Amino acid sequence: MTLSRIDHLACITPDLTATTRFYRDLLGMELSLGIGHDGFRHYFFRSGTNYIAFFAYDGASAMTKKFHGNRTSDPIGFDHVAFTVASRAELFAWKDKLEAAGVEVTGPIDHGVFWSLYFFDPNNIPLEIAWNLMEVEDAPAVVDDEIPEIVHEGASPQPGHWPEVTDRTAPADMVPAKPGNAFALRKELLASGQGRLTDGAREALAAIGEDF
Repeated sequence: MTLSRIDHLACITPDLTATTRFYRDLLGMELSLGIGHDGFRHYFFRSGTNYIAFFAYDGASAMTKKFHGNRTSDPIGFDHVAFTVASRAELFAWKDKLEAAGVEVTGPIDHGVFWSLYFFDPNNIPLEIAWNLMEVEDAPAVVDDEIPEIVHEGASPQPGHWPEVTDRTAPADMVPAKPGNAFALRKELLASGQGRLTDGAREALAAIGEDF
């Protein structure tokens, strides 16, 4: 049982139009999915198999601008979003494209195992585009003047630190707790032909008696 990938990172925008212009038209991402009702919107932009998503609503505001990795005492847990490219030529092509669009770019910065470009979206969300120079062959590959003791335990999950599951959910009880703000998307996308159900979804919905 593993987490296969990051599905999406959710952010906030006060200007969905400017955000769409930036992520779809400048960065070239697919505007993949969106839901909106009662002045509240949630839109998804696809990069490869991952998504960056935005909530847009009245009263939303852009982030306070903080450069990538700079120390802060503000109560935030998010620092930046990083994307990768396959070659040095692609990295510099992105630098040229962003600068041609009037976006201020810092870098490339050589971080040893990768080179990085740094810039900001219209919401002051810090973004990075990186080109990897190396692959890790012996993890954890940590270089630190004072390596935390927990690192010496290794790269793989260590058993015995969390309780084992003793009360497993029965298949008949594997049902949603309640509808969410995007609940209407399923029927709307099926009706319009813009979406289709996975095999697993068909099985789950049939089990709870939903027609589709």
